[in-house]
Amino acid sequence: MLTIHAADLLIPGDRRPALPDGAVLVDGRELAAVGLYEELAAGHPTARVRRWPGLLTPGLVNPYGPELLERAYHPDPREADELGTEPLTGAALAALAPTDTRWGASARRGVQRMLAHGTVAVAGELARPAVLDAVRRAGLLTVARPVAPAGAPSLDPLAGAGSLAEAGVGPLLPAGVATFAVFDVPDEATLLERGAATCVATVVAGRLVHRRR
Repeated sequence: MLTIHAADLLIPGDRRPALPDGAVLVDGRELAAVGLYEELAAGHPTARVRRWPGLLTPGLVNPYGPELLERAYHPDPREADELGTEPLTGAALAALAPTDTRWGASARRGVQRMLAHGTVAVAGELARPAVLDAVRRAGLLTVARPVAPAGAPSLDPLAGAGSLAEAGVGPLLPAGVATFAVFDVPDEATLLERGAATCVATVVAGRLVHRRR
């Protein structure tokens, strides 16, 4: 089924200008077209339409893959009374000593938190099989990084970024993979100011994997 994802503003992620009332046409896992919503809707009248508020952009790369998924434990909500709700690191993580099963469950929760920030790829080498399985099942890409990034690990790929292009996985191109995110902000400057927690939708290989309720 063809699906049109439309937003108030589309940023292609390269030198092409931003498109007010822009949209992408998704055919399975492929990005079939990028353009104005009116033109795509007119050319594909039977396509399902998803209208989003704000900014449609390339998906983001989180540079802290190992730090967030293999060196931090994301508690289950049922563990909140005992462990709290924030990721455990350092001495608290060492005291918990998660089993492989708990690492896998933690990684699945961590991946969901990443998807809720528009993340479609993680950078850094992942070594735990349970973590790798969670990442692959979600459809996240893994990319190499020459050195570990400076600063404290963050779920927000835009933290410290000077531009959207710095954190993006790559431009939105026809015949490419339909992987992108939508943020409820009016423009790139506001997105960089308010961060990726403004994400309202994340699409990976044509699948809507996160939608803000």
